[in-house]
Amino acid sequence: MAARPPPRSCDTFVALPPAAAGGRVVFGKNSDRPSDEVQEVLYVPAAAHPAGAQLECTYITVEQAEQTYAVVLSRPSWLWGAEMGANEHGVCIGNEAVWGREEVCDAEALLGMDLVRLGLERADTAEKALTVIVDLLEKYGQGGNCMESHMAFTYHNSFLIADRKEAWVLETSGKHWAAEKVEGGVRNISNQLSITTKIDREHPEMREYAKSKGWWDGEKEFDFAATYSYVNTARMTTSRSRYCEGYKLLNKHKGAITAETMMEILRDKESGINMEGGFMTTGSMVSVLPQDPNLPCIHFFTGTPDPARSVFKPFIFVPGITELLKTSSPTFGPDDPVKKQPRFQSKPDRRHELYKKHESAAVVMETMKGKGKKMLEEIQTLEKRKMSEMESILQNGCTDINQPVNLFSQCVDEELKIYG
Repeated sequence: MAARPPPRSCDTFVALPPAAAGGRVVFGKNSDRPSDEVQEVLYVPAAAHPAGAQLECTYITVEQAEQTYAVVLSRPSWLWGAEMGANEHGVCIGNEAVWGREEVCDAEALLGMDLVRLGLERADTAEKALTVIVDLLEKYGQGGNCMESHMAFTYHNSFLIADRKEAWVLETSGKHWAAEKVEGGVRNISNQLSITTKIDREHPEMREYAKSKGWWDGEKEFDFAATYSYVNTARMTTSRSRYCEGYKLLNKHKGAITAETMMEILRDKESGINMEGGFMTTGSMVSVLPQDPNLPCIHFFTGTPDPARSVFKPFIFVPGITELLKTSSPTFGPDDPVKKQPRFQSKPDRRHELYKKHESAAVVMETMKGKGKKMLEEIQTLEKRKMSEMESILQNGCTDINQPVNLFSQCVDEELKIYG
């Protein structure tokens, strides 16, 4: 298996009051993946599981939890886990590929994307999700091909985990990890380790292991990113990296960050945050988590590539939500080439209905000036209308509990109508 050079991909952001406006936490992520990969948006209801039940993840089987929470996920449609998502308790998680001094394990274990979903399904706060992830990391390890291809693409993972009160950054290197609590202001993660000397939780052997490898002398102040990777942490926020670009965009809007601000950041092409090319932004997510527990959290997903010509569609957890059919990819059961050994010998068509229609619409937007411009204006108007409806819910709560049941699906239908 030929190894790929590490692509520059993915950015995850969080803004907490006072950096975010209106007593809300705002979370956002662009998932940057191979440009031909389909990302689907799916809802999985809460469930109780029998004692001793097993759970099949992308490559390996793990013990199932007795209770799993309802989740909404944006994921590459060939795997079990997710690039990003949220659960019914207002916990949001996004992950990033990171590389460092530690060799990446090619052996099949849990993918970072599996850990995102497992954290969401099993934890009702951000810190509990962190604990779930590090416990599973210790027990099962991380590894395996992260791309639907016979080319090997493997990495360590970092995670940004948020809830209504706080956020945590968790960064890993093999089974070792460090975590930083974010209690206010802004924080972003990209494709590099970024935790330096503020370490609030850590793997018990993290420092000793670094010493045994000769990465740390045990004398100077311990800096996780500088020790476990080749990052010059002194220049981290002044270089031209995407981490730095994201940091600058967040800080530019500090004090007034809203869901719209986050969407604007995710759509930014100049910074490279909205990626184009062989690796591109294949799905985007923004969540608004009000600190007032009586108000609902609202999660917006595109389910389509390039947020600059996609619609952020709202989702609210309420009882009675049905399957999100038009953003769910076809399934192939045991015949799926991912499930067969050797894996990835062929690639089925995984496009869902929205993806297909958006793919044709993107060509119109790209090539037909008049018609394309009109179409883009129509989807922007649709999004603006949904945003103002959601603002009213964020201020007053849901007056009609049935209103959000088909919220996401109805917005998908309206988007499809524009594409014709």
